[in-house]
Amino acid sequence: MSFHENHLKQKLARFSWDRIHIDPILFIGLLALSCLGIFILYSASNQSMVMVKNEALRLGLGFTVMLVFAQISPKRYQDLAPWVFGLGLILLILVLAVGQVDNGARRWLSLGFMRFQPSEIMKLAMPMMIAWYLNDKILPPTKKTLLICSLILLVPVLVTAKQPDLGTAIVIACSGIFVILLAGISWRLILGLGTLLALITPLLWHFLHSYQKERILTLFNPERDPLGAGYHIIQSKIAIGSGGLLGKGWLNGTQAHLKFLPEHTTDFIFAVTAEELGFIGSVILILIFLGILSRCLYISSQAQNTFTRLLTGSLSLTFFLSAFFNIGMVIGLLPVVGIPLPFISFGGTSIVSLMAGFGIIMSVHTHKKLLSS
Repeated sequence: MSFHENHLKQKLARFSWDRIHIDPILFIGLLALSCLGIFILYSASNQSMVMVKNEALRLGLGFTVMLVFAQISPKRYQDLAPWVFGLGLILLILVLAVGQVDNGARRWLSLGFMRFQPSEIMKLAMPMMIAWYLNDKILPPTKKTLLICSLILLVPVLVTAKQPDLGTAIVIACSGIFVILLAGISWRLILGLGTLLALITPLLWHFLHSYQKERILTLFNPERDPLGAGYHIIQSKIAIGSGGLLGKGWLNGTQAHLKFLPEHTTDFIFAVTAEELGFIGSVILILIFLGILSRCLYISSQAQNTFTRLLTGSLSLTFFLSAFFNIGMVIGLLPVVGIPLPFISFGGTSIVSLMAGFGIIMSVHTHKKLLSS
Protein backbone atom coordinates (compact mmCIF):
# COMPACT_ATOMS: atom_id res chain seq x y z
CA MET A 1 0.00 0.00 0.00
CA SER A 2 1.43 3.39 -1.03
CA PHE A 3 1.93 6.30 1.36
CA HIS A 4 -0.94 8.27 -0.20
CA GLU A 5 -3.33 5.31 0.00
CA ASN A 6 -2.42 4.72 3.65
CA HIS A 7 -2.87 8.43 4.43
CA LEU A 8 -6.28 8.43 2.70
CA LYS A 9 -7.34 5.32 4.64
CA GLN A 10 -6.38 6.94 7.95
CA LYS A 11 -8.21 10.13 6.98
CA LEU A 12 -11.38 8.20 6.11
CA ALA A 13 -11.18 6.30 9.43
CA ARG A 14 -10.94 9.57 11.37
CA PHE A 15 -13.78 11.05 9.36
CA SER A 16 -16.07 8.11 10.16
CA TRP A 17 -15.60 8.69 13.91
CA ASP A 18 -16.05 12.44 13.54
CA ARG A 19 -19.12 11.98 11.41
CA ILE A 20 -20.95 10.30 14.30
CA HIS A 21 -19.33 12.76 16.73
CA ILE A 22 -17.52 10.14 18.79
CA ASP A 23 -14.00 10.52 20.14
CA PRO A 24 -12.51 7.01 19.74
CA ILE A 25 -9.97 7.31 22.59
CA LEU A 26 -12.60 8.40 25.11
CA PHE A 27 -15.09 5.85 23.79
CA ILE A 28 -12.62 2.97 24.22
CA GLY A 29 -11.83 4.13 27.77
CA LEU A 30 -15.52 4.21 28.70
CA LEU A 31 -16.12 0.83 27.07
CA ALA A 32 -13.19 -0.70 28.99
CA LEU A 33 -14.49 0.73 32.28
CA SER A 34 -18.00 -0.56 31.56
CA CYS A 35 -16.78 -4.07 30.74
CA LEU A 36 -14.67 -4.13 33.90
CA GLY A 37 -17.73 -2.98 35.85
CA ILE A 38 -19.83 -5.88 34.51
CA PHE A 39 -16.96 -8.28 35.31
CA ILE A 40 -16.79 -7.07 38.93
CA LEU A 41 -20.57 -6.86 39.39
CA TYR A 42 -21.02 -10.49 38.31
CA SER A 43 -18.90 -11.60 41.25
CA ALA A 44 -20.14 -8.96 43.71
CA SER A 45 -23.77 -9.96 43.04
CA ASN A 46 -23.00 -13.64 43.72
CA GLN A 47 -23.22 -14.40 39.99
CA SER A 48 -26.70 -12.91 39.61
CA MET A 49 -27.44 -12.80 35.88
CA VAL A 50 -30.53 -10.69 36.59
CA MET A 51 -28.42 -7.88 38.05
CA VAL A 52 -25.82 -8.22 35.30
CA LYS A 53 -28.47 -8.05 32.56
CA ASN A 54 -30.13 -5.04 34.17
CA GLU A 55 -26.78 -3.28 34.43
CA ALA A 56 -25.93 -4.14 30.83
CA LEU A 57 -29.27 -2.67 29.72
CA ARG A 58 -28.55 0.51 31.69
CA LEU A 59 -25.10 0.77 30.14
CA GLY A 60 -26.63 0.25 26.71
CA LEU A 61 -29.09 3.06 27.43
CA GLY A 62 -26.22 5.20 28.70
CA PHE A 63 -24.15 4.73 25.54
CA THR A 64 -27.23 5.53 23.46
CA VAL A 65 -27.76 8.74 25.43
CA MET A 66 -24.08 9.59 24.96
CA LEU A 67 -24.40 9.15 21.19
CA VAL A 68 -27.54 11.33 21.07
CA PHE A 69 -25.98 14.10 23.20
CA ALA A 70 -22.84 14.00 21.07
CA GLN A 71 -24.88 14.96 17.97
CA ILE A 72 -26.07 18.25 19.52
CA SER A 73 -23.81 21.19 18.78
CA PRO A 74 -22.09 23.05 21.65
CA LYS A 75 -23.87 26.24 20.56
CA ARG A 76 -27.19 24.54 21.18
CA TYR A 77 -26.10 23.54 24.69
CA GLN A 78 -25.14 27.14 25.34
CA ASP A 79 -28.56 28.37 24.23
CA LEU A 80 -30.37 25.74 26.30
CA ALA A 81 -28.35 26.15 29.50
CA PRO A 82 -30.74 28.53 31.37
CA TRP A 83 -33.76 26.46 30.37
CA VAL A 84 -32.20 23.17 31.48
CA PHE A 85 -31.18 24.77 34.78
CA GLY A 86 -34.69 26.16 35.33
CA LEU A 87 -36.29 22.79 34.55
CA GLY A 88 -33.89 20.99 36.89
CA LEU A 89 -34.63 23.44 39.72
CA ILE A 90 -38.41 23.05 39.26
CA LEU A 91 -38.08 19.26 39.35
CA LEU A 92 -35.97 19.44 42.53
CA ILE A 93 -38.65 21.51 44.22
CA LEU A 94 -41.32 19.05 43.03
CA VAL A 95 -39.37 16.24 44.70
CA LEU A 96 -39.79 17.95 48.08
CA ALA A 97 -43.54 18.25 47.48
CA VAL A 98 -44.58 15.01 45.75
CA GLY A 99 -41.42 12.90 45.51
CA GLN A 100 -41.32 9.23 46.48
CA VAL A 101 -39.77 8.31 49.83
CA ASP A 102 -37.15 5.55 49.76
CA ASN A 103 -35.17 4.56 52.88
CA GLY A 104 -36.26 7.73 54.65
CA ALA A 105 -35.17 10.08 51.83
CA ARG A 106 -37.42 11.87 49.33
CA ARG A 107 -35.28 11.86 46.16
CA TRP A 108 -37.36 10.33 43.38
CA LEU A 109 -40.05 11.49 40.97
CA SER A 110 -42.30 8.83 39.47
CA LEU A 111 -43.70 8.93 35.93
CA GLY A 112 -45.70 5.74 36.44
CA PHE A 113 -43.63 3.53 34.11
CA MET A 114 -40.32 4.74 35.56
CA ARG A 115 -38.82 6.92 38.28
CA PHE A 116 -35.75 9.13 38.25
CA GLN A 117 -33.71 11.48 40.43
CA PRO A 118 -33.91 15.14 39.30
CA SER A 119 -30.68 15.79 41.21
CA GLU A 120 -28.88 13.85 38.45
CA ILE A 121 -30.12 16.44 35.92
CA MET A 122 -28.66 19.19 38.09
CA LYS A 123 -25.20 17.59 37.85
CA LEU A 124 -25.30 18.67 34.19
CA ALA A 125 -27.44 21.78 34.55
CA MET A 126 -25.29 23.41 37.24
CA PRO A 127 -22.00 23.60 35.28
CA MET A 128 -23.92 24.48 32.10
CA MET A 129 -25.61 27.42 33.82
CA ILE A 130 -22.51 28.87 35.48
CA ALA A 131 -20.43 28.38 32.31
CA TRP A 132 -23.20 30.13 30.35
CA TYR A 133 -23.22 33.03 32.79
CA LEU A 134 -19.42 33.41 32.75
CA ASN A 135 -19.12 33.05 28.97
CA ASP A 136 -19.35 36.78 28.17
CA LYS A 137 -17.90 38.05 31.46
CA ILE A 138 -14.41 39.37 32.12
CA LEU A 139 -12.16 36.61 33.46
CA PRO A 140 -10.96 36.16 36.12
CA PRO A 141 -14.47 36.94 37.44
CA THR A 142 -15.09 40.03 39.56
CA LYS A 143 -16.47 39.89 43.11
CA LYS A 144 -19.94 40.80 41.82
CA THR A 145 -19.80 37.98 39.26
CA LEU A 146 -18.65 35.53 41.94
CA LEU A 147 -21.52 36.58 44.18
CA ILE A 148 -24.09 35.88 41.45
CA CYS A 149 -22.42 32.52 40.71
CA SER A 150 -22.66 31.68 44.41
CA LEU A 151 -26.40 32.42 44.41
CA ILE A 152 -26.91 30.23 41.32
CA LEU A 153 -25.02 27.48 43.14
CA LEU A 154 -26.63 27.81 46.54
CA VAL A 155 -30.32 27.17 45.85
CA PRO A 156 -30.10 23.75 44.09
CA VAL A 157 -27.49 22.55 46.59
CA LEU A 158 -29.66 23.44 49.58
CA VAL A 159 -32.77 21.89 48.00
CA THR A 160 -30.87 18.66 47.26
CA ALA A 161 -29.42 18.54 50.78
CA LYS A 162 -32.96 18.98 52.13
CA GLN A 163 -34.14 15.68 50.54
CA PRO A 164 -31.76 14.66 52.30
CA ASP A 165 -29.03 13.67 49.83
CA LEU A 166 -25.78 15.15 51.12
CA GLY A 167 -23.58 13.14 48.76
CA THR A 168 -25.31 14.36 45.60
CA ALA A 169 -25.52 17.89 47.02
CA ILE A 170 -21.72 17.88 47.44
CA VAL A 171 -21.23 16.67 43.85
CA ILE A 172 -23.59 19.35 42.48
CA ALA A 173 -21.80 22.02 44.52
CA CYS A 174 -18.41 20.86 43.28
CA SER A 175 -19.59 20.79 39.64
CA GLY A 176 -20.35 24.51 39.93
CA ILE A 177 -17.25 25.30 41.98
CA PHE A 178 -15.05 23.63 39.34
CA VAL A 179 -16.42 26.04 36.71
CA ILE A 180 -15.57 29.01 38.93
CA LEU A 181 -12.08 27.68 39.66
CA LEU A 182 -11.40 27.02 35.97
CA ALA A 183 -12.51 30.59 35.22
CA GLY A 184 -9.47 31.71 37.18
CA ILE A 185 -9.72 33.15 40.69
CA SER A 186 -6.76 34.17 42.81
CA TRP A 187 -5.16 31.81 45.31
CA ARG A 188 -5.60 34.50 47.94
CA LEU A 189 -9.37 34.34 47.46
CA ILE A 190 -9.32 30.53 47.50
CA LEU A 191 -7.37 30.50 50.78
CA GLY A 192 -9.73 33.11 52.21
CA LEU A 193 -12.81 31.08 51.33
CA GLY A 194 -11.17 27.93 52.69
CA THR A 195 -10.43 29.69 55.97
CA LEU A 196 -14.01 30.97 56.15
CA LEU A 197 -15.36 27.47 55.54
CA ALA A 198 -13.16 26.10 58.31
CA LEU A 199 -14.44 28.76 60.71
CA ILE A 200 -18.13 28.13 60.00
CA THR A 201 -17.82 24.32 60.03
CA PRO A 202 -18.82 24.12 63.73
CA LEU A 203 -21.99 26.05 62.86
CA LEU A 204 -22.78 23.73 59.94
CA TRP A 205 -22.58 20.78 62.32
CA HIS A 206 -25.87 21.83 63.94
CA PHE A 207 -27.69 21.66 60.58
CA LEU A 208 -26.68 18.06 59.86
CA HIS A 209 -29.06 15.15 60.41
CA SER A 210 -28.19 12.78 63.24
CA TYR A 211 -27.16 10.00 60.86
CA GLN A 212 -24.86 12.41 58.99
CA LYS A 213 -23.18 13.40 62.25
CA GLU A 214 -22.80 9.71 63.08
CA ARG A 215 -21.06 9.07 59.76
CA ILE A 216 -18.51 11.81 60.41
CA LEU A 217 -17.81 10.57 63.95
CA THR A 218 -17.50 7.02 62.61
CA LEU A 219 -14.87 8.19 60.09
CA PHE A 220 -12.46 9.05 62.91
CA ASN A 221 -13.26 6.03 65.08
CA PRO A 222 -15.30 3.25 63.43
CA GLU A 223 -14.57 0.95 66.40
CA ARG A 224 -16.77 3.11 68.63
CA ASP A 225 -19.78 1.24 67.21
CA PRO A 226 -18.41 -1.88 65.47
CA LEU A 227 -21.80 -3.55 65.04
CA GLY A 228 -23.69 -0.38 64.12
CA ALA A 229 -22.46 2.76 62.37
CA GLY A 230 -18.88 1.49 62.08
CA TYR A 231 -19.78 -1.93 60.68
CA HIS A 232 -19.66 -0.92 56.99
CA ILE A 233 -16.22 0.63 57.05
CA ILE A 234 -14.70 -2.06 59.30
CA GLN A 235 -15.85 -4.84 56.97
CA SER A 236 -14.70 -2.81 53.97
CA LYS A 237 -11.20 -2.45 55.39
CA ILE A 238 -11.09 -6.18 56.16
CA ALA A 239 -12.01 -6.95 52.53
CA ILE A 240 -9.43 -4.54 51.11
CA GLY A 241 -6.66 -5.72 53.44
CA SER A 242 -7.32 -9.41 52.80
CA GLY A 243 -6.91 -8.92 49.04
CA GLY A 244 -3.18 -8.30 49.32
CA LEU A 245 -1.15 -7.67 46.19
CA LEU A 246 -2.84 -10.02 43.72
CA GLY A 247 -6.20 -10.67 45.42
CA LYS A 248 -8.03 -13.88 46.24
CA GLY A 249 -9.15 -14.32 42.65
CA TRP A 250 -12.32 -13.50 40.75
CA LEU A 251 -15.41 -15.08 42.39
CA ASN A 252 -13.30 -16.09 45.41
CA GLY A 253 -13.97 -13.16 47.72
CA THR A 254 -15.46 -13.99 51.10
CA GLN A 255 -16.58 -10.64 52.57
CA ALA A 256 -19.24 -10.09 49.90
CA HIS A 257 -20.14 -13.70 49.15
CA LEU A 258 -20.63 -14.55 52.82
CA LYS A 259 -22.57 -11.28 53.27
CA PHE A 260 -20.21 -9.69 55.80
CA LEU A 261 -19.82 -6.61 53.56
CA PRO A 262 -23.04 -4.52 53.23
CA GLU A 263 -23.95 -2.73 49.99
CA HIS A 264 -21.38 -4.83 48.14
CA THR A 265 -22.96 -4.22 44.72
CA THR A 266 -23.39 -0.46 45.15
CA ASP A 267 -21.48 1.88 47.47
CA PHE A 268 -18.84 -0.65 48.61
CA ILE A 269 -18.15 -2.47 45.36
CA PHE A 270 -14.57 -1.15 45.31
CA ALA A 271 -13.91 -3.27 48.41
CA VAL A 272 -14.98 -6.34 46.40
CA THR A 273 -12.57 -5.27 43.65
CA ALA A 274 -9.67 -4.94 46.09
CA GLU A 275 -10.42 -8.26 47.78
CA GLU A 276 -10.69 -10.31 44.59
CA LEU A 277 -8.29 -8.48 42.25
CA GLY A 278 -5.90 -7.16 44.88
CA PHE A 279 -3.77 -4.05 44.86
CA ILE A 280 -2.79 -4.59 41.21
CA GLY A 281 -6.42 -4.83 40.05
CA SER A 282 -7.38 -1.77 42.08
CA VAL A 283 -4.53 0.24 40.55
CA ILE A 284 -5.58 -0.81 37.04
CA LEU A 285 -9.11 0.38 37.76
CA ILE A 286 -7.86 3.72 39.07
CA LEU A 287 -5.56 4.12 36.04
CA ILE A 288 -8.55 3.69 33.72
CA PHE A 289 -10.33 6.46 35.62
CA LEU A 290 -7.23 8.66 35.31
CA GLY A 291 -6.92 7.87 31.60
CA ILE A 292 -10.51 8.96 30.96
CA LEU A 293 -9.95 12.10 33.04
CA SER A 294 -6.78 13.02 31.17
CA ARG A 295 -8.48 12.61 27.78
CA CYS A 296 -11.43 14.75 28.88
CA LEU A 297 -9.14 17.47 30.24
CA TYR A 298 -7.22 17.46 26.95
CA ILE A 299 -10.49 17.96 25.07
CA SER A 300 -11.33 20.80 27.47
CA SER A 301 -7.98 22.48 26.82
CA GLN A 302 -8.69 22.42 23.06
CA ALA A 303 -12.24 23.84 23.33
CA GLN A 304 -13.07 26.82 21.14
CA ASN A 305 -14.66 29.25 23.59
CA THR A 306 -15.09 30.02 27.28
CA PHE A 307 -18.42 28.21 27.64
CA THR A 308 -17.23 24.90 26.19
CA ARG A 309 -13.87 25.05 27.98
CA LEU A 310 -15.43 25.65 31.38
CA LEU A 311 -18.26 23.15 30.85
CA THR A 312 -16.10 20.25 29.65
CA GLY A 313 -13.49 20.92 32.34
CA SER A 314 -16.14 20.83 35.07
CA LEU A 315 -17.82 17.68 33.72
CA SER A 316 -14.44 15.94 33.56
CA LEU A 317 -13.49 16.84 37.13
CA THR A 318 -16.96 16.00 38.47
CA PHE A 319 -16.74 12.50 36.98
CA PHE A 320 -13.39 11.91 38.66
CA LEU A 321 -14.60 13.48 41.90
CA SER A 322 -17.36 10.86 42.17
CA ALA A 323 -14.79 8.09 41.86
CA PHE A 324 -12.49 9.86 44.34
CA PHE A 325 -15.27 10.25 46.91
CA ASN A 326 -16.40 6.63 46.58
CA ILE A 327 -12.93 5.11 46.86
CA GLY A 328 -12.06 7.54 49.67
CA MET A 329 -15.06 6.51 51.76
CA VAL A 330 -14.54 2.77 51.10
CA ILE A 331 -10.93 2.89 52.33
CA GLY A 332 -11.89 5.01 55.35
CA LEU A 333 -10.43 8.39 54.36
CA LEU A 334 -13.79 10.13 53.82
CA PRO A 335 -17.22 9.86 55.48
CA VAL A 336 -19.76 7.48 53.95
CA VAL A 337 -21.94 9.75 51.80
CA GLY A 338 -23.60 7.28 49.42
CA ILE A 339 -21.86 8.27 46.18
CA PRO A 340 -21.64 5.30 43.73
CA LEU A 341 -18.45 4.33 41.90
CA PRO A 342 -19.07 5.42 38.28
CA PHE A 343 -19.71 2.53 35.85
CA ILE A 344 -18.86 -0.04 38.54
CA SER A 345 -21.62 0.30 41.16
CA PHE A 346 -25.03 -1.15 40.31
CA GLY A 347 -27.47 1.65 39.47
CA GLY A 348 -29.32 3.41 36.68
CA THR A 349 -29.89 7.16 36.82
CA SER A 350 -26.27 8.04 37.57
CA ILE A 351 -25.04 6.09 34.52
CA VAL A 352 -27.39 7.98 32.21
CA SER A 353 -26.38 11.40 33.57
CA LEU A 354 -22.67 10.52 33.38
CA MET A 355 -22.97 9.33 29.79
CA ALA A 356 -24.91 12.46 28.87
CA GLY A 357 -21.96 14.45 30.22
CA PHE A 358 -19.51 12.44 28.13
CA GLY A 359 -21.75 13.00 25.11
CA ILE A 360 -21.42 16.77 25.67
CA ILE A 361 -17.63 16.45 25.95
CA MET A 362 -17.49 14.48 22.68
CA SER A 363 -19.75 17.03 21.01
CA VAL A 364 -17.37 19.84 21.94
CA HIS A 365 -14.39 17.93 20.55
CA THR A 366 -15.84 16.56 17.31
CA HIS A 367 -17.80 19.67 16.31
CA LYS A 368 -14.64 21.71 16.80
CA LYS A 369 -12.72 19.35 14.51
CA LEU A 370 -15.38 19.56 11.81
CA LEU A 371 -15.44 23.34 11.96
CA SER A 372 -11.67 23.55 11.68
CA SER A 373 -11.40 21.02 8.81
